[in-house]
Amino acid sequence: MIKAILIFNNHGKPRMSKFYEHYTEDTEQQIIRETFHLVSKRDENICNFLEGGLLIGGSDNKLIYRHYATLYFVFCVDSSESELGILDLIQVTFHHTALYSVQNVHNILAEMVMGGMVLETNMSEIITQVEAQGKMEKSEAGIAGAPARAVSAVKNMNLPEMPKNINIGDISIKVPNLPSFK
Repeated sequence: MIKAILIFNNHGKPRMSKFYEHYTEDTEQQIIRETFHLVSKRDENICNFLEGGLLIGGSDNKLIYRHYATLYFVFCVDSSESELGILDLIQVTFHHTALYSVQNVHNILAEMVMGGMVLETNMSEIITQVEAQGKMEKSEAGIAGAPARAVSAVKNMNLPEMPKNINIGDISIKVPNLPSFK
């Protein structure tokens, strides 16, 4: 089971973190610092798995990571997970998500992992679902913004002054003072 997914830069600043077990915010920050310390001091030429830190479960858990350019991608997992399977998951996931925003990375991870269990690994299916979700969010934003756009459109119209009196044949109507849109 996946306990946490962490992304941090070469200086240990977290860029994204997703915990699948409940920890206090202070404990989460300590886990990120401890994980960065364990992973960053390792030589580039040695394997990408190591025993988990004391805060994330010690020897019962593993840290599986990849270091790409200025970012570390770390999965904290229990002993039931395959090291090579998770390493491949990191490779496939973050190779495809390098150009995406943090929100899209969260969306991609939500499609792949739920409750610490890997659900989907087919990246084309995951990207299709994330793109569909993005389209739906854009259309919902369009609907939610319609009243504001309508008011803005009326304000920007060049309407003549509102009439004070309207005369239609023998009928005379006094128009109350209405707010101006100008």
